Amino acid sequence: MDCPDTCSLEVAVTANAVERIRDSRSHAATNGFICSKVARFGERLDHPRRLLRPMRRAGPKGSGRFAPISWPDALAEISSRFQRIVDAWGGEAILPYHYGGSNGFLTDGLLDRLFFARLGASRLALTICAAPTGAVATGMYGKMPGVAFDDYVHSECVVIWGANPKASNIHLVPFLREAKQRGAFVAVVDPRQNFSASEVDLHLPVLPGTDLPVALSMIRLFHEEGYLDRAFLDRWCDGLEPLLAAAAAWPVERAAAVSGVPAQDIRRLAGVYAERSPAVIRCGWGVERNRNGGQAVAAILAMPALVGKFAVRAGGYTLSNTGALRFDPTDVLDVPAQPTRIINMTELGAVLHDDVAPIKGLFVYNCNPAATVPDQNAVLRGLAREDLFSVVFDQVMTDTAVYADLLLPATTFLEHWDLRRGYGNYVVGAVRPVIAPRGEAKSNVEVFAALGRAMGWSDDAFHWDDQTAFQRVAQSLQLDVDALREGQIISLFREQSPVQFGTIFPGTSDGKVHLTPSELGPKPYVYNPVDAKQFPLALISPATSKMISSTLGEFNFDELFAELHPGDARRLGIGDGDRVRVYNDLGEVICRARVGRGVRAGVVYIPKGAWRHSSENGQTSTALCPATLNVVGGGACFNDARVAVERVGRTS
Repeated sequence: MDCPDTCSLEVAVTANAVERIRDSRSHAATNGFICSKVARFGERLDHPRRLLRPMRRAGPKGSGRFAPISWPDALAEISSRFQRIVDAWGGEAILPYHYGGSNGFLTDGLLDRLFFARLGASRLALTICAAPTGAVATGMYGKMPGVAFDDYVHSECVVIWGANPKASNIHLVPFLREAKQRGAFVAVVDPRQNFSASEVDLHLPVLPGTDLPVALSMIRLFHEEGYLDRAFLDRWCDGLEPLLAAAAAWPVERAAAVSGVPAQDIRRLAGVYAERSPAVIRCGWGVERNRNGGQAVAAILAMPALVGKFAVRAGGYTLSNTGALRFDPTDVLDVPAQPTRIINMTELGAVLHDDVAPIKGLFVYNCNPAATVPDQNAVLRGLAREDLFSVVFDQVMTDTAVYADLLLPATTFLEHWDLRRGYGNYVVGAVRPVIAPRGEAKSNVEVFAALGRAMGWSDDAFHWDDQTAFQRVAQSLQLDVDALREGQIISLFREQSPVQFGTIFPGTSDGKVHLTPSELGPKPYVYNPVDAKQFPLALISPATSKMISSTLGEFNFDELFAELHPGDARRLGIGDGDRVRVYNDLGEVICRARVGRGVRAGVVYIPKGAWRHSSENGQTSTALCPATLNVVGGGACFNDARVAVERVGRTS
């Protein structure tokens, strides 16, 4: 579910039907419970939108009218149409569009990568999530593994910055509560109030996009008040002076004015963090989703180095822990060099309207761009092009699938093999099928192998099945294949969880921490505000207890809402339950209003991942989000959206 917890599950099955999905005790961090999202996943198996056989479009694009065809006919049509596109326009006129956050090593970036490389297709820059954070973590620390979640109980100060564990990392929450019970100071930096006053000691409700000024003002305080660990900085770091110079421009009062949080709260957070040890920062991906996001992540991740929080258990930071187990598909596949163009997935709407270097073939899998990509209306117009041959390979009829020329039915994780690495918890385990595939659904390995054969390519990998692919990948990672097949969870740190600068160290080429990495671009740590004169409210669209991505949107989120702060609602004459129009120059969303104190003043909250049926006018939060790019990693800037809200009626 694109969640850092990577739970182990027990599935009760009767007569090829899933009766129950629950936690498995084989993974200690799962800790006796799972989220409702996964517990309800069985509802997808037989949902009316489930795709059970290949289908060809039988009506206008977007009409959702399809007629069944056979797998051989579908594969033949894809291979012949792709070959015609290659002959007429070149391979770069074909775009594979995917995002594998919920997938393992077998189902994203393996045979699919080989297939599109052989085709000479355009390559996709995966920027919807984690591109800026990934670039910063690599440039600063070489993706050094972070503090393990279960070690948080030993910390004296925990800072949750730009993350909501209650929605997307629920097994961290018990550790936070235990840490607080033991006396830890727990602080949260987030535009929404996701924790109660009894759960945290301090909440900084920053305006979206202003994390950078807050972080820089804290760094200025560290410098002015003598908290810098000069011995550590001299031994392990470079790039200190540009960071301190940028911080000098941000006295606390200025940062407070820009971010909308009290200056005394910034001072309090800086002081407690500097003085307590161990101290850990949980940096989330919410920080990166604006034009200043990459710079902000770098400033936040610099803090443990600046004030000497490393080299002790529960001290340092946690971001993504994928660096603990790295897999290179070329270890098991002979992937040809791909000097083809790279297309940023965030710019799909514009790319599909490019007449100079047009996309003529689109293959969508492992994602639902009609619901998740910025500038939704431009994306929908592009998907509706009659001259675009599009294939959607998915488990259910998504908002994107209704625009396809050909639909291919995919298996769920309950129906195929995969190998899954945690990016939060330090575990790796097998995904093992517990039921036979519904209808004619096939796994990613099966489909891309079959497509390779249909193209006439002779690669050995195009004759693999799931089991073969599983064994090859597991062996390349030097994992116990038999143990994985038996359902055992393998811990990546069996003796002791990692201690940053104690048992693990930076993976940068020189072993140092680069406090001002080149990935920040020519103007590191420069704050670039968003113009909000015409549309005064900042829009955020974080994950919820219902959805982390758009997965399960076919049944798990029926009615969209826009949440406003009571003060904003009063000013706009909006009451709880009113029909409202949330709009800007890109689009509009008509839905119900919720009025509550969960979101700070000046911010509108519309949940992430909702499908078009959930709003009154078929548009969702992404219709309001610009397709602008972060200078760091080219990441999507969802939280740069600025909107206005008006009442259009009252619901019954």
